[in-house]
Amino acid sequence: MEKELLHIKNLTVEFKNENTYHKAVDHISFSLNKGQILGIVGESGSGKSVTSMAVMKLLSQPPAKISSGEIIFNTATSTCDILKLSETEMRKIRGNQIGMIFQEPMTSLNPVMKCGKQVMEALLLHQSLTKNQAREKTIALFADVFLPQPETVFEKYPHELSGGQKQRVMIAMAISCNPSLLIADEPTTALDVTVQKTILQLIKTLQQKYNMSVIFITHDLGVVAEIADNIAVMYKGQIVEHGNAKEIIQSPQHPYTKGLMACRPTMEKRLEKLPTVGDFVTDEANFVFKEVTVENRKAIHKDIYSRKPILEIQNLEVDFVTKRNILGKTISAFKAVKNISFDVYEGETLGLVGESGCGKTTLGRSILQLIESSDGRIIYKGQNLTELSASRMRQLRRKLQIIFQDPYSSLNPRINIGNAITEPMKVHNLYNNDRQRKQKAIELLERVGMNESQFLRYPHEFSGGQRQRICIARTLALNPELIICDESVSALDVSVQAQVLNLLNELKKDFNFTYIFISHDLSVVKFMSDRMIVMQKGEIVEMGESDAIYKNPKSEYTRKLISSIPGLV
Repeated sequence: MEKELLHIKNLTVEFKNENTYHKAVDHISFSLNKGQILGIVGESGSGKSVTSMAVMKLLSQPPAKISSGEIIFNTATSTCDILKLSETEMRKIRGNQIGMIFQEPMTSLNPVMKCGKQVMEALLLHQSLTKNQAREKTIALFADVFLPQPETVFEKYPHELSGGQKQRVMIAMAISCNPSLLIADEPTTALDVTVQKTILQLIKTLQQKYNMSVIFITHDLGVVAEIADNIAVMYKGQIVEHGNAKEIIQSPQHPYTKGLMACRPTMEKRLEKLPTVGDFVTDEANFVFKEVTVENRKAIHKDIYSRKPILEIQNLEVDFVTKRNILGKTISAFKAVKNISFDVYEGETLGLVGESGCGKTTLGRSILQLIESSDGRIIYKGQNLTELSASRMRQLRRKLQIIFQDPYSSLNPRINIGNAITEPMKVHNLYNNDRQRKQKAIELLERVGMNESQFLRYPHEFSGGQRQRICIARTLALNPELIICDESVSALDVSVQAQVLNLLNELKKDFNFTYIFISHDLSVVKFMSDRMIVMQKGEIVEMGESDAIYKNPKSEYTRKLISSIPGLV
């Protein structure tokens, strides 16, 4: 019989808000055996990360309060209740017998310390090693997690590495002391699907190599289905479904689990509207999955492509200077966008897909002249944007808007959301007075699924999905004609992502927007777009109708993107 490594009994965690406590985790119980992977799945706010923080004893008390429960951890030599350990005792376990990988490696790594020294620090703290021994083991760990040129990475700072490489450094640090338990808290969120796949494979390989137990936390059932032995589904602080991973994926019992599975865009068919968790939890029986027929798609395309292009990109190139001489003259440059040409038609959604570094975001920003192009033409309604003055471009930018990936960094934390929406109207002299602008802002908030009572609240008071809705409302305030969505749903839970994608499609119908939709996730791009451009290393490797590209991809790179999409099989 397999040895039980971790057993959580009747755990309840509450957080104080003013004078009342609210349950974030509500009487949950589960166990994890040695050498197994448990996937904990749920939306933001479901309690999954709070559970992991309780296991690591990282919850600040107050505002957190553990009002009941036990966390029994069976080490090789002893058994203890983590909740009863002193901080000194817990330090001997945390980072040593229990390792943790956090969601955002850049905020977890010290930006002013070289990556190698950060891993060495953990080794020197918990193991009796000399500095030379710690250095050698760190380089070996970097090799274990397949970092290229481990000795070179040892000397680099976090900002010099890609997102996937930073996450590998975090994994190396987490496994440095050969822990019995590894907790991975959303380790692949917002990573490219190809990088995500390699990280999942890496965690599985290391788990088998070191015979670790793993708690893998995610909002995406498709991700956890790839590596977990068992799954626990959390909803509103409770475990609503728990059991064998394959059985849950093949035959989910709880409506919430069914909703999580259904809200991810499917590659096999195109739905008119994505299902959301709410459709299942509130009224599962009455929800109808309406599929867009081939005939409907042809009718839409015939209407769209009979018009003149609203935007024409002709031989566009963007260079980034990598080295200058003492006089400021360019010695060398990196070509991020290479001789790209395509048209965008009024009323269509053109998808732009590829991994980080392929040039898709640079292309999107150069279209809006937020980044200067080095060659080529950008024709918008007959005007070459590369030849316009800065003042004329500012006027025109009212019609050309962008929705960024991170809504929190897009909003000023010191300005309430009402002012954030009315401010662009003031800049462009829209409406006669502040009263009219406020009324328009309220209408826009309601249009994106929010309400007037939230007008005076600040960005930190909202969830990620709500903040993205606020950014969409701010974009709508200027009545734009072309909107570039730059990874605008990449960091959202799959359930919230479905809501935002549906909203963007509804707004497109109502206002006849034209979208350029940028993402690393081909399944999302396929759901949203009429046509699709696949980019690699600054070049277009494939372009055509979205469904046709999925059914018959011409390039090996496109096939790689398709195979990297997490599947519920």
